[in-house]
Amino acid sequence: MPQNRKLLVMLLIGVFFGTGLGFLLAEPSNPSHDHASHDHSIMHDALIDAGDPAPTITLLLTPEDGGGANLHMMTKNFRFAPKAVNGPHQPGEGHAHIYIDGTKIARAYSPWVHIGDIPDDAQTLTVTLNANDHSALATGDQPITATIDLSALK
Repeated sequence: MPQNRKLLVMLLIGVFFGTGLGFLLAEPSNPSHDHASHDHSIMHDALIDAGDPAPTITLLLTPEDGGGANLHMMTKNFRFAPKAVNGPHQPGEGHAHIYIDGTKIARAYSPWVHIGDIPDDAQTLTVTLNANDHSALATGDQPITATIDLSALK
């Protein structure tokens, strides 16, 4: 058997067994993590108390000719703080995480953002307000979010 073919066979065997072993070990390693009890589609960011008064967010999405849209994130009790990103949490400041159908597509460091091509089958656009350290700002155990139904763009 030529040397390259032996390497390919060994690689395939390693991928096969490595992937299978990974699946077997992944879920049982954390049996207390109940996937049915929460929504995995949006985020796994840690929650941090937003403080008082808690920020709020409202979204306005304006389609552009030729595709995409401009997103305006209107907040109260919140300031976008791009220079403080990755720093410690400061109440009332941070940035936003933007999701389409639960998949994070961008971070926003100002209230306006251009969203490029939005897939035709996309259903929702959700924005979370996040602290400088990327924790999701929350009131109680609920992250501060706003969601737009994308069917209005179609």
